[in-house]
Amino acid sequence: MARDLQERIKRLIIERRLPSGAVLPTEPELMTLLGASRNSVREALKALQAMGIVEIRHGFGTYVGPMSLAPMVEGLAFRTVAGHHRGEDSLLELLELREAVETGLISRLAGRLPERDLAELDSLVDRMEEEAARGAGLAETDRAFHATLYRGLGNVLLSEVLEAFWDAFHRVRTDLAEVPQDPKVTCRQHREIVDAVRSGDAVRAEAAIRHHFLNIRTRATSTVPLDSNKRPIEPV
Repeated sequence: MARDLQERIKRLIIERRLPSGAVLPTEPELMTLLGASRNSVREALKALQAMGIVEIRHGFGTYVGPMSLAPMVEGLAFRTVAGHHRGEDSLLELLELREAVETGLISRLAGRLPERDLAELDSLVDRMEEEAARGAGLAETDRAFHATLYRGLGNVLLSEVLEAFWDAFHRVRTDLAEVPQDPKVTCRQHREIVDAVRSGDAVRAEAAIRHHFLNIRTRATSTVPLDSNKRPIEPV
């Protein structure tokens, strides 16, 4: 019954072509439309809110939610950390998933990115090199690099999925102790990706991405979980 009500509310949103932020019918109206009790409607709305499909603003009403991938990120991050603590290869599985997406797309970008995007990618690698020289972290610039790289495909959903993978993977890293990366290697690999895409050589571009992920995968293989005090957990 609860699942059925959720599906009917989702269908209502679709059929009425309601965008994010649009006001949904009131609880009494939904009760009449769906032929359900107040408690059943409320439980269905709470479940949909957890998925980001609706947003309940107490005292104001219920609205179509942002429909973001935040629940997916939360699930990926939790599953990966929990699995890693059980001795599973969940971190590598998540990394392989992201690698499969990126290697499958990079050949489509070779020789097709506009010069303004290539110039922005060059600038981001320059920033990485500056950060590396002063011992700063590269994570945010690295993230911007990958977002800019695939922005040229013009696929909004793809951008959100890649952001979800990135969020999950890097949130997991805060709960893991890993082998420190060599920032010079990271910078060099990103420079090679840009050069390969600029050259129009799809095979070279894919090889550059695979080499980059091989480096990440090697480090991820050496990670160990941390306890609540951020100390490595020794194997039992």
